This record gives sequence, structure tokens and C-alpha cells, in this order.
Amino acid sequence: MKNQPFTQISKQLAEPLSAIASPQRIAILLAIGKGEACVCHLETALGLRQAYISQHLMALRKADILQDRREGRYVFYKIKNASLLDLITASASLSGLSAEAVSSLINTQVYPSCEYPQCVPVLIPVTSL
Repeated sequence: MKNQPFTQISKQLAEPLSAIASPQRIAILLAIGKGEACVCHLETALGLRQAYISQHLMALRKADILQDRREGRYVFYKIKNASLLDLITASASLSGLSAEAVSSLINTQVYPSCEYPQCVPVLIPVTSL
């Protein structure tokens, strides 16, 4: 069949696009950005519930978009291929947004600070001991 390459290539191209085709997943990817983030950081940054974020993270991992690493009881997520952020930024013009507006949302910190109480270690002043 003559159109086989088109069908095969278009199916392969559609897989990562369909995996990120929700506003919540794009927000998660922007919040992870060029660094990495734990679920509690994403909760704080996005204002979404942990269970909801975890469902989206699982789908992004299954689509081979994210990689994870465990550190103690925390799991940190990182985008496997940073060119995905370029794709999101490029899609801004199709949505009537400026690329700069979208780029400004991309997390650039490798280890972003998290205000979530379970993520920030509680320091006990020596004077109180």
C-alpha cells in the first residue's frame, strides 16, 4: 500500500502529542520544565490535588515523556527530552499566545524550592534544645 509510510509516521508522531494534549499535563510539564519536581512541588506550583497530579504523571511516564528517580520517600520527575518544551513554546503562536509568555512559565531550576511542609525539612533551633 502506497500510503503506509504516511500512516506509520503520522501514528508515531501523534503518540507524544496525544499524551500531552490536556491543559493539566502541559501545566505539569511547564512546572517541571528544565529541572525536576516532586509531586508536592507540583501541588504547590499548580494548586491541584496530589492524586490528580499523580494520575497525569503516570500517563506521562507510560508515554515515555517523563523519567523519575526516588530519593527516600519522594519521587522526582524530569522531562526525558527537553525539545518537548520547545514544541509547547512553538504551539503558543498557534494558540494566539506569545512564545515569551509561555517560556516565562517554564521552570528553569534544577531543584526548585518547594513550600510544601513535607518537602521542606523542619529545622529546630539549637537554642530550643
